[in-house]
Amino acid sequence: MRRWARTAVLVPAAVVMAAALAPAAASGEQPARGTGGAHGWHHGDRLSIETVSNPRAELVSGGDVLVRVTGVDDRRRLSLRLGREDVTDVLVEQPDGSLVGLVDGLRDGRNLLWAHQGLRFDSLVVTNHDIAGPVLSGPQQTPFYCETEAFGLPAASQPDCSAPTQVSYVYRSGSTFKPLADPSAVPADAATATVDGSTVPYVVRVERGTIDRAVYEVAALYDGTDPTPTAPADTWNDRLVYTFGGGCNGGYHQGANSGGVLNDLMLSQGYVVASSSLNVLDNNCSHIISAEAAMMVKEHVVETYGAPAHTIGWGGSGGAIQQYAIADTYPGILDGIVPSIGFPDVVTTTGPVGDCRLLNRFYAGDGASWSAEEKRAVTGYLNLSSCQSWDLTFASRLTATESCPAVIPVDVRWDPVTNPDGLKCSAMEQFVNQVGRDPKTGFVRSATDNVGMQYGLEALEDGSITPEQFVALNESIGGYDVAGNVVAERSVADRKAVRASYRYGMVTSGGRGLAETPVIDLRTYADVAGVPANFHTAEWSFVIRQRMIEANGDADNQVIVAHMPLPDQTAAASADALASMDAWLTAIDGDTGRGSRADKVVRNKPGSLSDSCWVSASQRIPTDWSGTDTCGSVYPIGDNPRQVAGQPLEQDVVACALRPIRWRSYGVDFTAEQKARLRGTFDRGVCDYDAKPRGWAKALTWPTF
Repeated sequence: MRRWARTAVLVPAAVVMAAALAPAAASGEQPARGTGGAHGWHHGDRLSIETVSNPRAELVSGGDVLVRVTGVDDRRRLSLRLGREDVTDVLVEQPDGSLVGLVDGLRDGRNLLWAHQGLRFDSLVVTNHDIAGPVLSGPQQTPFYCETEAFGLPAASQPDCSAPTQVSYVYRSGSTFKPLADPSAVPADAATATVDGSTVPYVVRVERGTIDRAVYEVAALYDGTDPTPTAPADTWNDRLVYTFGGGCNGGYHQGANSGGVLNDLMLSQGYVVASSSLNVLDNNCSHIISAEAAMMVKEHVVETYGAPAHTIGWGGSGGAIQQYAIADTYPGILDGIVPSIGFPDVVTTTGPVGDCRLLNRFYAGDGASWSAEEKRAVTGYLNLSSCQSWDLTFASRLTATESCPAVIPVDVRWDPVTNPDGLKCSAMEQFVNQVGRDPKTGFVRSATDNVGMQYGLEALEDGSITPEQFVALNESIGGYDVAGNVVAERSVADRKAVRASYRYGMVTSGGRGLAETPVIDLRTYADVAGVPANFHTAEWSFVIRQRMIEANGDADNQVIVAHMPLPDQTAAASADALASMDAWLTAIDGDTGRGSRADKVVRNKPGSLSDSCWVSASQRIPTDWSGTDTCGSVYPIGDNPRQVAGQPLEQDVVACALRPIRWRSYGVDFTAEQKARLRGTFDRGVCDYDAKPRGWAKALTWPTF
């Protein structure tokens, strides 16, 4: 029986009609704020209900929601109801005159919230989802191996891996966090923190539990009382940092780590810090699942601590991929992002990963006589070892089982002979809801493609390799089969997978949410870090920038700041980036002038913030990244194999359009025999980067599955 059918309370007909007619939100719709049609029977300010903990009322989870009621001029006559149940008492007046309250008791599915004050009323349909998910990502992976015990939580059971919430406390002493059994007794060696000019004991409340099948963590300074969303603590600076972890893998497990929440830089200033195990790309390589987990965990944070003034994304490598992809595809979860040693997305980053494994095998075989410089020139990297690093660390993610984590039992893993229906660990497994599974092979449809790619093209044109080397390389390079094994044939992407990659943000476009998101791209200069870390090459920051320019006409909302991977420079750069992003977002929050969100982002960028590089832990200098100044000499920028093969800087081509070979375009002479071999290699043509890629599709915002 419906909740609102249990008691006889008169519900305005317009409210009932609005609830009946309210459609489920589709991709790209704005967050629900009342029904619209239920307004208009009053004068003055409009009575309005909106969801606070999740601005998208159709994507609420966990059975409760923080709401705000505005336009109330007589609190005594106000009534707020969930269906027919009176929940007015949950509302608490705020300094701005609005009323905020946590409404619980939501049933799964659609719920009607409505408020009235005399003839003034508003209604809102809230769609609630299970706390274990899914909300927007579609059917969940099974089996799903639980790892709650890695976080100190009780053992859990598949498939939800749910565990009871636990709260513990730590305090800061010197340079470490120490456990604290009794938070009311502050140890003598406890440090202090400073929040908005006030000094407080550096005691931290740490909450752990499960949301969306992930283990989440939330850390915040503790003021001696339980947190409440209607009266935020003085030890909170009203800001949230959401952290993301790196890697990339195929899932099927909960994960034993989060992006990290015990961060002294953030906690010492009063930030709340949150993350979850599915916000670590090595546990979950899908930005869609990561967005869902972040949205749900953030909703819980708001329902616990209150609404933050803004939320800052933070994290490196795969953590940067998540920030860029979530900001672009699911705008509003993160207000500003600080990605470090970043890449734009999983799909286009995978291109050079696969290229490097193919190149390394060529260099070990037919190309063994090539010089180190000839090999390096084809990779485009400043150091040949960057390609070796890709091969050693992440090329395994193209394979069926090479990257399976230890928590997944060997006997359930795929084997072509003994277990053909077994579990596969390739990164694309996480995107099965977007691209589908090929019924002929049982594998998730692949977006890996190198048909028409002319490896070493720019190296040929600048004389770094000979025509014969170019021909031999391209006729021998090969590709991958469905299981990720190197084969003689080039890789051909599934057109459905390519289309889905563009449509659902698996290729970050730069032109959706990123168009109005402040970005401080921290480029930790790993080009010099050596194996295995130096695959984090610096050109990727400019790949992302170029996508934003192509999509929006400029990238004025992105700042690139480079620093060396030295502890003192990293600390200085991190502190500066956090302070700068907070100042930037604070200025945007206070801008009530005209203009779009994108306009406000650009005009409120701090004057002290620009493209720059750290030359010491105490000095950051501006640059235009032309390569001709101090920053250009300290931080030179290289290329990667796809760029050397002719792909433009934005590098957003999954499967290129093809055209016939044009011999005059090379600027070198081939023999008749070499031409015949190239025709055989490129029997379908070579890449035409001036044409729209095969399978291109317009990207969506807020897609659900």
